[in-house]
Amino acid sequence: MAQSEKENRKIVSEAWVQERIQSGRALFGNATVSPDGVYETDQEKRLPQPPLFKAPVSDQLIDLPSDFSTLDIDGDFLGIINRRKSHRVYTDQAISLTALAYLLWCTQGVKSVRGKAYATLRTVPGGGARHPFECYMAIRKVEGLTSGLYHYLPMKHQLEYLGDYEEMEAMIGRTLQGQKWAEKASVVFYYSCVFYRAEWRYGIWTHPTVLIDSGHVTENLYLAATSIGLGGCAIAAVDGPDTNRVFSLDGEEETIFYAMPVGTVAEENQAEEEAFYAFVREQGL
Repeated sequence: MAQSEKENRKIVSEAWVQERIQSGRALFGNATVSPDGVYETDQEKRLPQPPLFKAPVSDQLIDLPSDFSTLDIDGDFLGIINRRKSHRVYTDQAISLTALAYLLWCTQGVKSVRGKAYATLRTVPGGGARHPFECYMAIRKVEGLTSGLYHYLPMKHQLEYLGDYEEMEAMIGRTLQGQKWAEKASVVFYYSCVFYRAEWRYGIWTHPTVLIDSGHVTENLYLAATSIGLGGCAIAAVDGPDTNRVFSLDGEEETIFYAMPVGTVAEENQAEEEAFYAFVREQGL
């Protein structure tokens, strides 16, 4: 940012900053009873349970492969752990549809359903088996898929095509608050939270658990990507209102709050990665 732009910025008050900090900290310290007496969640009130997943809104459904035997999956778990790191430079090559299906299965796959649609047991842990997340994608380069916007349907292991988006790369950079390196990813995973899916059970104690569970999802994505020679970088700097508009979400009952670009990486990218971090250091970031 130029010096003149910095000088012309309106600086927010310190009181506003401290209020935001304290409200954020309160997420981690509010696991108490309500001051008015006994607090009951909607589950305890025996109110109807919300759906475990969103129904498709498109009639363009794509079955995903569930046989991953054609992938060269590294079975050295400790090696995967040791190699895992954030990648921000990609070769701009397409990934296979099977690779995408594998990443989705490893991060949101449904292994079984408990009771009469009471809970899903998935490939990632989730508080109370609520799994309040939905996975949307901006797909640039996946073999066999049209570039555009997609949504994962975990119960059927399918994609639904939500439509094309003009200037896809510009949209990716914009929704990730100017992080242009993400524009060359093969696919950007955007994660939303459907709040009431978890609030029905945990009420006022829901939201710290949601933040914890989102880390389980992206760590699985890191490890799954590493195991098949791909790389990515989880991003909290997501422009929620803009991204919600892109995927036609209301931002109240469901909002996008987390993202992770994933793409093909190669050894020769190491120099570019180092150049990226050198730039960050030079900017004092």
